[in-house]
Parts: sequence; C-alpha cells; structure tokens
Amino acid sequence: MNKQNLKKYIIPDSPGVYFFRKGTQVIYVGKATSLRDRVRSYFVKDLFETRGPILVEMLLQSDNIKWKQADSVLEALILESELIKKYQPKYNTKEKSDKSFNYVCITNEEIPKVMVIRGKQVEEIKNFRNCALGDKKAGDPHVSKNSLFPLLANFGPFTNSSQLKEALKIVRRIFAFVDESSNKKQNYEFYRQLKLIPSSLEIYKNNIKNIILFFKGKKKQILKNLEKEMKICVKKMEFEKANQIKKQIFALKHINDVALIKEGNGFVSSNFLSLRPSPSTGWDPRAQKIGRNFSHLNFFRIESYDIAHMSGQNMVGVMTVIQDGEIVKNEYKKFSAKGGSAFGGRTVLGNSKANDTGALREILERRFNHTEWQYPNLIVVDGGKMQISVAKKIIAKNGLRIPIVSVVKDQKHKPKGILGDKILIQKYKNQILLANNESHRFAIAYHKKVRAKNFLK
Repeated sequence: MNKQNLKKYIIPDSPGVYFFRKGTQVIYVGKATSLRDRVRSYFVKDLFETRGPILVEMLLQSDNIKWKQADSVLEALILESELIKKYQPKYNTKEKSDKSFNYVCITNEEIPKVMVIRGKQVEEIKNFRNCALGDKKAGDPHVSKNSLFPLLANFGPFTNSSQLKEALKIVRRIFAFVDESSNKKQNYEFYRQLKLIPSSLEIYKNNIKNIILFFKGKKKQILKNLEKEMKICVKKMEFEKANQIKKQIFALKHINDVALIKEGNGFVSSNFLSLRPSPSTGWDPRAQKIGRNFSHLNFFRIESYDIAHMSGQNMVGVMTVIQDGEIVKNEYKKFSAKGGSAFGGRTVLGNSKANDTGALREILERRFNHTEWQYPNLIVVDGGKMQISVAKKIIAKNGLRIPIVSVVKDQKHKPKGILGDKILIQKYKNQILLANNESHRFAIAYHKKVRAKNFLK
C-alpha cells in the first residue's frame, strides 16, 4: 500500500482503532488519538528509520485500511486489546510472544482485586486451576504467587505496559478498586477506613461489575445501569449515594485521558487533564502544545478568579470552577500569602498595600504552575481592562490560548457589564455570572477565616 492509495480514504480526526488489512485478513491493529493523523504517519519517507523494518514490511503487505471510532483514547486502548485478541494480527505479535504482553485480571475473592500480570502468568493460573488436586502445590517454586488467586475475569493482551498503568489510574478514579499490592489477609473494613474503596461491600462489588463491563467495551450499558440506579436512590431519598453515582456518570461521559496520548517515544503528560476545545479557536490550550486539534470534544469548563482583602490587609485569592453550568466545589482552590512570592521586589498576597492586579498576577502564575490541574475553556476575572491585560500576559507566558472575560461591578459591587468576546459572553452569560458570584463569595469567606485567624495571633 502506498501514499496514493491513502487518498481514497476519508479518515476521521477522532480517537479510535485502525486496521491494516491484506484482502479481508487483518495483519495489524493500532490505536490512535487522531485516526487521520496516525494513519498518515505511516506514509512518510523515513518510516524505516523511525519505526523499523517490521512496519515497513507490514505496509508493503497491506492493501486496504479500516477503522473504528471510540469516544476516548482510553476506550481505543481497550478496543485495540480486544481486536488483537480476536484477530491475532501477524505484525502485532511478530517480535513478541502473546505471553509476554500484559493482561488485566480480576480475582474471584470476597474483595476482588484488579491486577496487571503477564500473559505467561495468566496461563499459569489457568493451568494451576484446571490441574488435578495434588499435581501442584501452593509452595511449588515454579508456580507464580498470582496462580494462587482464581480469576473472575481477564482482559488483554495490552501491548504497552505504561499506557495500561495510566489507563487503570483513570478507571480507578471512576470505580475505586483494590490492586495487587494489597495483603490477602487484610479485610474489607481495612480498605474502607483507608478510603481506598466505597463505604459498602455491595457498592464495591458493583464497581467490579462495572470495571468488567468497561473492559468489555460496554460503556453504554454501564451508563444505562447507573442512571437507573441513581433514579432508584432518589426515590429512596438516598441523596448522598445518588450524588456519587451522578459523579461516576459524569466522569464516564468526560473521560480525562491525556495521559494516554503518545507523542514520539514518550508521553506528553502523566497528568489527568481533559483536552477540551477553546470556544473561539476550536483548539484546546493543552492540545496546542502538542499540535493537535480536538474540536470533536465538547465540554465546557470555566475558571473564575477573585481577590479579597480589607484595605490591603490579609489579602487572599481564590479560584472557582463551573463545568457545563454546574458548580464543581471539589476543584475550588485557595491562594494565601506565600513567603518570598513577589513582584517588583515585594510580596503581593498578604501585603499591607492593596494591589489587586499584582495579586491576580500571582495567583494565575501559581495556578498555571500546576500542570496537573485541568485547563479551562474560559477564564473569568473580577475587574476591568487591567485585570484582563494581566491575565492575558500570564496565559501567553504559558504558551496557551484561553479566552478571558472580566465582570465589571458598580459601587455596590453588583455586576453591571462583562468585557471580552461578545459571542462568548452572549452564549455563556449566566455561567460567567455564576462563576464570578461563586469566586466572590468564596474569596470573602476565605478572607474572613484568614482575618479571624490572624486577629487571634
């Protein structure tokens, strides 16, 4: 297959799995953040030097391409594993035995564990469990310790161990589980007290069921089950449980998987950031750093910043978050005085001299030092043109393009106007005002707390 053949395909710019085929036979399966970009990358002059002789041979053998889209890179990773297992493509396993790849295994115990083990050990477990009693003993040095655990389910092979570990971190954020590092003798109550698993064994076992469904590629079924369960909890007035399920639904619909995006030979990031399009450009700020368009994603996050002080005393700053019109309190941040943090040779936060723009500059700089925090689609500041100007400088300094709006207040500190992109303001006016109101409320509350604490010193 050559570059000329590629022109007849209209390949989407979205996550998914692609197949190089010889006739109807699948000879290679791969996953991609952008199917279009990934497939094009095979048709370059230096493929032999950059990718090696095996992929060059694969390309010469193939005569057509197919693909399947996925909602996220994480789901593409799982789908790739499924399809490698199904088709056993020649060029996925040419240099490596299936037994050396990694598998996700779930043990069949009172508290099931989620483990990553080699294919060779999966075979050991199956053989050990299927053999006649007395053929092998637990103390046999040739039997892996993992063989002592019966399996409830196993998924694989996964060809990249680093990506698999990152994937499990993402899954664990949605459905908490106990991993292989745990001690067999430790019980459910031990893990519950450490807050590693849910408050009841029933919920934990539901998590395990959902993890199994997820690795089977049945996300829609999970969402359907969770929505049904949430409605039942609401009817029973179990609002805390219903809210937890709501968070799981939200997380499944907005999987944060930038950690799985591979650029060259290394990962772009090990952080759990969401790649979201900037409304004015169609580009996500993080995506711009790696040069990829993620306009197929549609999720909107607003961060709002405010400063609070009394005649310059006990100056503090805050960040609040609104996602798709909903308040996300667990992502609110506080910025107090930080020794040595200065502009123009003097400390801004906590200074006796009021300097709102200097304080805004400081909290934005400190905020964007945290690259592990998800980046916003829109920033809201309290003030006017000076505040917008300060924010723009910090955003540009970090190599980002995030729109900024400012809420202008009257003498009674009530909103009287919004400065910035008119289209954005018209579309997100209510969310902008909500975010600004939340940051003002949060800043005042934090300032009062700091002031009271300092008063007692």
